[in-house]
Amino acid sequence: MNIHCDPSKRHDFVFLFDVVNGNPNGDPDAGNLPRVDAETNRGIVTDVCIKRKVRDYVHGVLNRPIYIQGETALNDLYSQALEGTGLSKPAKLRLADFPDLKKTLDDESLAFDDWLASVDELDYDPGTTELSYVPEGKTAKAIRQHLLGEEEGELRPELKAPVGTLIGKLVVACKDLKVSRQARSRTKEDMRDRYWDVRMFGAVLTAGTNAGQIRGPMQLTFASSVDPVLPRDIAITRVAITKASDMLRKQTEMGRKGYVPYGLYRLHGFYSPLLGVRANGTEKPAQVVTERDLTEFWEALEKMFEFDRSAARGEMSCRGIYIFTHENPKGDAAAHRLFELVQTQSRGDSAARAFGDYAGKIVTPMEGAVEGYPGVTLTRLPHEPGVL
Repeated sequence: MNIHCDPSKRHDFVFLFDVVNGNPNGDPDAGNLPRVDAETNRGIVTDVCIKRKVRDYVHGVLNRPIYIQGETALNDLYSQALEGTGLSKPAKLRLADFPDLKKTLDDESLAFDDWLASVDELDYDPGTTELSYVPEGKTAKAIRQHLLGEEEGELRPELKAPVGTLIGKLVVACKDLKVSRQARSRTKEDMRDRYWDVRMFGAVLTAGTNAGQIRGPMQLTFASSVDPVLPRDIAITRVAITKASDMLRKQTEMGRKGYVPYGLYRLHGFYSPLLGVRANGTEKPAQVVTERDLTEFWEALEKMFEFDRSAARGEMSCRGIYIFTHENPKGDAAAHRLFELVQTQSRGDSAARAFGDYAGKIVTPMEGAVEGYPGVTLTRLPHEPGVL
């Protein structure tokens, strides 16, 4: 086993990557321009963005099941796990079977449909009108509070009657249903066993289920560029006209595209083995995260940009992963002290336009035992010529 793939050890790491003429992480509050720190003008890439790319690689390339995705509603995946325990199951209704509700669903305004789709606590399929609900209580008051909460006063007048009717139907359907603490606990463990990203990053299981939170052992920070970046916004044109009525009066349409000419970004990450175990009633808890899971994480971090190519993101590349592994699961040194050993020096007033411009500006310890920090070993990825 490679030491950096040992799930029983603590790992702190520095991840360097760069972008050429691309947008590594657009800001929707700024017209999708590349994110920057308003005070320092250093580029920012969020942890969520990096996790998304890791998940996409693990799912799309390594064919591992993940929880946070866009193919299936999260409540569906949770309900499947809940039913799989055999300890509980959600209440299910087909709204078209109830004339009073069917009439409301058939209304041209679709207000009731929109409300059903907007409530996280309900899993609603407008095609079949089938609805699933994991009960938090059996009484009308408890269900009303669970579905509406503080937003009850904002409910549109025309929705009050059908929502009241629906709550009455749910009271009947939930009469013999209850999600026990044992069922919730077993479901959380089942979710960790099923989904790679739940084991690694954790998950919040409160959208309609209130099963609590799973803390993941692998956590990432925001990435920040080593030097300030200068996001640019250029005009682009296209000959594909959106509306047929516009084709008589124009031949092209205008658009905007934001990008960074060049940026070298640095991210810090932490793996805590104490959060990657499951209590089993013995002095030595069972390991949930496996050697395979960690191996796949490092592979995803190293190769995810190769899988995620697009014109908007330009040329993004992994430039180095520096993993400090501790013999002691609680750590043999403070993470920030180890991160200081990987020096990424600013170029000052001279703007970089390629990774080669940082030659001599990135200083790292040699691989192996880290001098001055007993019990800490450094691994550098990828293992290829030219990697600093």
